[in-house]
Amino acid sequence: VQLVDSGGGLVQPGGSLRLSCAASGFAFSSYAMSWYRQAPGKERELVASISSGGGITEYADSVKGRFTISRDNAKNTVYLQMNSLKPEDTAEYYCKTARGSLYYWGQGTQVTVSS
Repeated sequence: VQLVDSGGGLVQPGGSLRLSCAASGFAFSSYAMSWYRQAPGKERELVASISSGGGITEYADSVKGRFTISRDNAKNTVYLQMNSLKPEDTAEYYCKTARGSLYYWGQGTQVTVSS
C-alpha cells in the first residue's frame, strides 16, 4: 500500500488549494479514504472522509462549507479542495486509509496560510 500526498503550499488567507493523494497497491475503489491534519504542538485531527463509492462524505465542523473531499476511482486518487483558507488551517495534511486493523498514511503535504 502506498499513498502519496501532494498539492500543499503557501497561500494567503481567503485563498484556495487542492490536495491530492495518489494511491497504489490495493483495491482503491473498495476502501473509504480520509484526510487528517496536524498543526505544530497539536494532535492529529480528522478533516474529512469519503466512502468507497464517494457517495458519503463527512467533515470536521471547522472546515464544513469550505473544504470538499472527492475521489476519482479510475485514477486511484482522493482530493481535498480547500477554499476560504484561514491561518488556523495551517498544518501538515495526510491522507489515510484502513484495511481491517491496519492503517496506512501518506507522507504528508504542508499547507501554510499566511499573508
